[in-house]
Amino acid sequence: MSTEAGIASYIDHTLLKPEASEADVLKVCAEAVEYNFKSVCVNPVWVKTVKNALKGSGVLTCSVVGFPLGATPSDVKAFEARGAVLDGADEVDMVINIAAARANDKGALVEDIAKVAEAVHGGEAILKVIIETSLLSDEQKVVACEAAVEAGADFVKTSTGFNGGGATAEDVALMRKAVGPDLGVKASGGVRSLADAQAMIAAGATRIGASSGIAIVKGEQGSSDY
Repeated sequence: MSTEAGIASYIDHTLLKPEASEADVLKVCAEAVEYNFKSVCVNPVWVKTVKNALKGSGVLTCSVVGFPLGATPSDVKAFEARGAVLDGADEVDMVINIAAARANDKGALVEDIAKVAEAVHGGEAILKVIIETSLLSDEQKVVACEAAVEAGADFVKTSTGFNGGGATAEDVALMRKAVGPDLGVKASGGVRSLADAQAMIAAGATRIGASSGIAIVKGEQGSSDY
């Protein structure tokens, strides 16, 4: 998985900075089309812009929900997710209730994720669940992954990139073991090089979230935290 084309198909080309401008967003879209990345991941306000810019390219539109803290009510997350899908999002990355995860409250996590899953799947989109690994123990990570499976999510994802830490191969392997072979695992946060991406894929990742996608496919070293 060292070729540019091969690795590019794993990458969600990401721009989640709050100060990102329309020009910045359109630049990321053009890059995603040029390099044939899997998706462009942006904040909800940019979904319509991205969907229009990517029309006919085959590159997916991805948005985030409850981002980056996960500390909004589940009904609000579901409403936000429904709006993103209506605006054209093919995929939605939600942040879980991290306090519930730290309390090992699987029931609360399942309820939180299931409400968003219903909204996302109602629009025939894909749901990825961000568990924010840097804030959880290994036991809590497993509980969060199990909750995502029970709630009907399509992916689990390591990190937002906004709350410290990031993806590690060890966490990806733990998450892969917890969810089994059928769910997707997305590694995000601090994946800045081809070697980083290859290590995540070897550990079980099926998607890479990165703002350093171009550096990754060129075999260079990116500098972004996400």
